[in-house]
Amino acid sequence: MLNVRELNVAYGSSPVIRGVSFNAGKGETIAIMGRNGMGKTTLMKSLIGSLGNSGGSIEVDGVELSKKESYQRVKGGLAFVPQGRQIFSTLSVEDNIRTGLETVKDRRKISDNIYALFPVLYDMRRRKGGNLSGGQQQQLAIARALVSQPKVLLLDEPTEGIQPSIIKDIAKALNEIKQMYDLTIVVSEQVLSFTMEVADRLFVIESGKLIHEDKREDVQEETIAKYLSV
Repeated sequence: MLNVRELNVAYGSSPVIRGVSFNAGKGETIAIMGRNGMGKTTLMKSLIGSLGNSGGSIEVDGVELSKKESYQRVKGGLAFVPQGRQIFSTLSVEDNIRTGLETVKDRRKISDNIYALFPVLYDMRRRKGGNLSGGQQQQLAIARALVSQPKVLLLDEPTEGIQPSIIKDIAKALNEIKQMYDLTIVVSEQVLSFTMEVADRLFVIESGKLIHEDKREDVQEETIAKYLSV
């Protein structure tokens, strides 16, 4: 479903992502793990198109998207939950979710599945997004991405600044989303316990390169933890 080949991204003349290649199948969750500054967010932004790439290929369901604008990538099946959520604090929860409907035919109705996945959002649908807790805002950002009916859901550091009990709720929701929608999920993370709950395969990124890959059942947590330690 997602095929990334020899992706390169630079800030000016400084390379940040260096020849990254990976793929993810339909209904599969993969995790990109690494310390701060190793290129996780840059990689995610380059996939959705908010950062340009200086070479390589990004295909979703066989369609090349690397030269497309972000909104065209969304139409092509990508959806993005950015680091820090970036919800609209002055809009209601319901209106925040509706901003994700721009690329679908029926822009009026929010699917009942969304509120079934995140019942707290239904209870708070009239409340301003800025009045939600960090964990609730993360659920809101995921819901906003899901209503665009993506084939591939990208999440950048979804556990950042969220309390442990809510992290478990988000892991459970992502597993339910994968089953309900049969979509591909790519998540960048530093929290290994969360990744082990959701990912089928784990990659480690260091200095803009993928240096390690494991299936979840083959992961030696001590090895991954060493890559994540400062």
